[in-house]
Amino acid sequence: DVREKLSAAVKMALKEKDLVTSTTLRSVLSEVYNLDKATGSKAPSTAVVRVLRRAVSRRTESATEFIRCSRPDLAAKESREAEILSALLPPLLSEAEVDRALQQAVGECVTDDANPRQMLGRILKAFYSKIDKSNVDSDFVKRRAEALVNAPRP
Repeated sequence: DVREKLSAAVKMALKEKDLVTSTTLRSVLSEVYNLDKATGSKAPSTAVVRVLRRAVSRRTESATEFIRCSRPDLAAKESREAEILSALLPPLLSEAEVDRALQQAVGECVTDDANPRQMLGRILKAFYSKIDKSNVDSDFVKRRAEALVNAPRP
């Protein structure tokens, strides 16, 4: 369970007196607890993974922005935090697995009279009904689905 891994990592960082790691992990754990309070119950593992991915994304974007603003010291800090959090994330589905699931979704949604935008929406809806969003890169899935929709049909 991702929540248990996160809690264990916080405890380990505190024991090792690793201030950066413990602070980073505690901030994310705080977000998870806030999610628990908002939902009124313990958030599922997929929601915890989404929180972690969002935190990694935020830190990566911040690092990029700090580099653009000539602040390599702050960029290094944000990059380090993103690495710490990335270590706790389960791996994303491979490109082949995403393509296979998209092909199945296309097979379920084939209609010739639909316009491409509607078709894309149907394909993504069918895809995400089978695959959790926290296990894939949404931008990658959308690009692949668009390519399938816009591909010439025999």
